[in-house]
Amino acid sequence: MRLEIKGLTKRFGSFTANDGIDLTIEPGEIHCLLGENGAGKSTLMNMLYGLLDPTEGEILLDGTPVTFATPGDAMAAGIGMVHQHFMLVPVFTVAENVMLGREQTHALGVLNRKQAAAKVRELSDRYRLAVDPEALVESIPVGVQQRVEIIKALANDAKVLILDEPTAVLTPQEIDELMEIMRALKERGTSIIFITHKLREVKAIGDKISVIRRGKLVGTAEPTASEAELAEMMVGRAVKLKVDKAPAEPGATVLDVQGMTVIDNRGVAVVKDVSFEARAGEVLGIAGVQGNGQTELIKSLLGLLKPSAGEILLEGQNISRHGPRESLDDGIGYIPEDRSHDGYVGAFSVRENLVLDLYRNDEFSHGMRLDLDAMARNAAHRIEEFDIRTETMEAPVSSLSGGNQQKVVVAREFSRPLKVLIAAQPTRGVDVGSIEFIHQRIIQERDHGTAVIIVSTELDEIFALSDRIAVMFDGRIVGTVSPDIKREDIGLMMAGAHDPEEVSA
Repeated sequence: MRLEIKGLTKRFGSFTANDGIDLTIEPGEIHCLLGENGAGKSTLMNMLYGLLDPTEGEILLDGTPVTFATPGDAMAAGIGMVHQHFMLVPVFTVAENVMLGREQTHALGVLNRKQAAAKVRELSDRYRLAVDPEALVESIPVGVQQRVEIIKALANDAKVLILDEPTAVLTPQEIDELMEIMRALKERGTSIIFITHKLREVKAIGDKISVIRRGKLVGTAEPTASEAELAEMMVGRAVKLKVDKAPAEPGATVLDVQGMTVIDNRGVAVVKDVSFEARAGEVLGIAGVQGNGQTELIKSLLGLLKPSAGEILLEGQNISRHGPRESLDDGIGYIPEDRSHDGYVGAFSVRENLVLDLYRNDEFSHGMRLDLDAMARNAAHRIEEFDIRTETMEAPVSSLSGGNQQKVVVAREFSRPLKVLIAAQPTRGVDVGSIEFIHQRIIQERDHGTAVIIVSTELDEIFALSDRIAVMFDGRIVGTVSPDIKREDIGLMMAGAHDPEEVSA
């Protein structure tokens, strides 16, 4: 099926999210879509999938104009979408998840689970997806869950498949497997729109690469284009893709974690007897597939969770029972992985959010009174320094794009002296140009003598920044290795190969 987009425009009041976009997706083509955060990729896809109505322009399938009032209309026309956050019921089987919304029943109204399972097996075999229809979703790996989402779309006869950031939660081996699946889909005539910010991936899998910048299509490139060329198209200027850094000169141990165990509210151990050191002037990267205890680990370091066993020592002082305010006062900086939940107050202005953990300082308050002029001067400086794109410092942070919300959090945490910087997914949802800037600032912080802990599911980011890499699997650190380790080897460790020496052999 040939998909054409002609002059597609979407306005929200005076703001134009998409401006006259023309795009053609040929049958059996993998078409990659690149763009900064807030560039308009999601808006465009939401119009294709019936979640938004275009302001202007048209969508054509095999030359026929179509309109989609709902996602159901888009699915009926042959367009499927796999969202970045999976839409699966964990306690249902694979077959039950696939049949949701299209249930087949026997004569007496009983669900025909055998028919659903047979459909899953047929699609799994045809596209080499290797999915067991009887498996509970909660019991299968994340990479297999993603295959279930693909089967859901294919079960509805999708001829065009939209994959939104599909590699965000996968190990390197699972990414390779996904690309093989995409090639199998392509061979059978399925068109794929592949949305990602990872330049390495678009070059590996794409037939064509289209770049959107600030709501406009700025060009379409071949996969032979260099990563530097693609990055420049995305940002509008030359970008350094490699982090310039001198070798680390580690000093004394600043943070010493000894035998830490964390029990969640279900009574399950999610961090299991973890020990490590973070040293001054060094970046310790913590790698792992999301959901292996990294979130609970870093929340415990800040005092958001209390360990059930073990100790956290900051310059020799036990801070295991400190709360978040005490930890911040101790000199710990924190960039949380979920900025909307832990990083800012959406209804507060940019000016206010930039001093959320600083407002008690003498610089910004006098007794019970806030110094609004000092807060405004600080905001003006940080907005310029971190290129926070906002119409005014009084705008609520909730009105900013995700990337600019992240910049507000990063700017605040870099604006005070730190002993330890804990950065979880520090560049999630941030454009290539801003990634370059944030990475440079992290290395500057390291070079000033701060102990830096980076937690990221992006292996490129881990390799670019880390002086040592600790790998987490199933709540444990299964090895600490040099950043010179091969990607495949660290991928095996992330999947549960516990012996780094055996992996590297």
